[in-house]
Amino acid sequence: MQTLTENEIAKEIVDAAFQIHVKLGPGLLELVYQAILLHELRKRGLHVDDEVAVPVVWDDVRLDIGFRADLIVGHKVIVELKSVESVSPVYKKQLLTYLRVTGCRLGLLINFGTALLKDGITRVANGLVE
Repeated sequence: MQTLTENEIAKEIVDAAFQIHVKLGPGLLELVYQAILLHELRKRGLHVDDEVAVPVVWDDVRLDIGFRADLIVGHKVIVELKSVESVSPVYKKQLLTYLRVTGCRLGLLINFGTALLKDGITRVANGLVE
């Protein structure tokens, strides 16, 4: 697949997430949605890494205990998945921190636990010009 922008990648992610939510609905474990979304995005020709351990560097010391990103798509977009009734505001703040640490400019927080998936998608940008 050609090199896509962050916004083009995000469009593919959201489209795949909608298809999954329409077919399965809410209520499954987060790991189920993650595995299916990973499969769907790879079917579309996107490069996707899952459960990516991301280190944090402090005072020139690499700390391998930073965080694990659910999915990183095209080396550009971080996707954090939830399957809960309501998303805590701290998840959006965490995603912004993940973007800062990795240098990525776009993240999607997707909560498959909502009745309507459009209510469960939060876009977080860090220096991305629309």
